Amino acid sequence: MTQRPYHGIWPVAPTPFTENGAIDDDGMRRVLDCMIDQGCDGLCILANFSEQFLISDAERDHLMELCLTHVDGRVPVIVTISHFTTDIVVARARRAKELGAAIVMMMAPYHGALLKGTAQQTFDQFRIVGDVGIPIMIQDAPLSGVDLPVPLLARMATEIEMVKLFKIESTGVANKIRALIDAAGDAIEGPFDGEEGITLLADLDGGATGSMTSAMIPDLIRPVITAHAAGDRNAAVAGYTRVLPAINHENRGVAPTQKFLEQLKVGKKLTEAISVVVACHLCPSQFAKQGAGKAAYRRLARKLDRAGVNIALLERVARADSLGRTTE
Repeated sequence: MTQRPYHGIWPVAPTPFTENGAIDDDGMRRVLDCMIDQGCDGLCILANFSEQFLISDAERDHLMELCLTHVDGRVPVIVTISHFTTDIVVARARRAKELGAAIVMMMAPYHGALLKGTAQQTFDQFRIVGDVGIPIMIQDAPLSGVDLPVPLLARMATEIEMVKLFKIESTGVANKIRALIDAAGDAIEGPFDGEEGITLLADLDGGATGSMTSAMIPDLIRPVITAHAAGDRNAAVAGYTRVLPAINHENRGVAPTQKFLEQLKVGKKLTEAISVVVACHLCPSQFAKQGAGKAAYRRLARKLDRAGVNIALLERVARADSLGRTTE
């Protein structure tokens, strides 16, 4: 089996907020220290799980400098820089490199449901960012709504020197990783999965060497990856079986949410709206356990006001899910 340079557990760091909605600097430092103490091989900041869509540009710049300064090279850090506009992505990549980031992560260029780059435009954006001279991880995420077929990903891996890592989260992750490695070989230096490791074992079998999960239990997921890499699949299976209930709950918080809302008889339309919020923006149980105050819910609601989601109901759903309840 080819030894690839990038491997292990590289979770996404959550962003803590104070009761009034400001970024909690001391809390952010504690999050980073905790992740490093848990034995993470690397970590990622400013990703979707980090609430990147809920923070201002100034808050984003502040977080990037705070995190990279505090980590101070103890582990490599990936900075998410996705944006529809290439000039903005390039500026973010340059700043990340200046501050000591090891890698930048990008989704394909998109804005909303309808503005999406073509295959060539996507290629060109990554090529231009590659000229900054920092390794790039391509995030193949359903959230963007942009299809990234294996031939396009393989072309970027082989023709753009800095495209080295891939976080595959689309449908059929294991098969896509396997096909990508077959197509581009050693140019794939870091094939990772995501989605909280919901298909981790199959993805490792497919050739993944790392995983970018949430920061909930990286110390328990890492042994699964290291055992598999050492050829001890039985140990990997045993470790994965142990953590799977937690992974399932985190990744599939939609089901208990829908059951709870059904009991409350809130109606199909609102249930669907809140389910989208849960699926794309938060895991209710973790949101509640992080001690999110009303300001954090308001920040989220401001971004999702068109969905008609009631803040009090959203808070109630999170609280119920944190207690493991599907009824009142």
